[in-house]
Amino acid sequence: MLKIYGIPRSRAFRTLWLAKELGLRYDNVQISMNDGGTHAPDFLKINPNGHIPAIDDDGVVVWESMAINLYLAKKHASGTLYPSRLEDEAHAWQWSFWGITEVERPVLTTLFNRALLPEDERDAKLADEAEQQLQQPFGVLNGALAKSPFLLGPEFTVADLNVASILSWARPARIDFTPFPHAADWLKRCAERPAARAARDLQR
Repeated sequence: MLKIYGIPRSRAFRTLWLAKELGLRYDNVQISMNDGGTHAPDFLKINPNGHIPAIDDDGVVVWESMAINLYLAKKHASGTLYPSRLEDEAHAWQWSFWGITEVERPVLTTLFNRALLPEDERDAKLADEAEQQLQQPFGVLNGALAKSPFLLGPEFTVADLNVASILSWARPARIDFTPFPHAADWLKRCAERPAARAARDLQR
């Protein structure tokens, strides 16, 4: 059986969401960095970097959340959640890597300094600067979604899931999507999918 390592309130959320979309049976191994679990010797045999998520898919071990999701989607949903055409596959990678390189860090900086850190450790200026850094990439996202309902066209794919999973932190971070109506509508539609709701329920 597929093992997904990582608590739902972490980047493992995006893999749990995908597993729900795919209808996979899995065992969620509750590993957290907060209790030192990610640096336990047994886990370091799975991911020597000491990060979550990681998976063990009947002996195939993969770490890095985007690699995990692209692997699982291609294995179980080629032609649906995972695109069948080479050019669409490249665009799924493009958007997934874009989310990590352009969006994730400033979103997390905003989240930590507006919601997660103790109030006396928050830096409002840092949060505002991080939100400002998001204006350009959000403009790119909004422009793409002005042309089609989802990132690769008319249907929801792993590309949408991967990017939307990063932006799921935007609401608790109080990031303003008002200037980006197409992106805001797309994010709402992604978040309302039954599999996304089921994955969020695991965080409670």
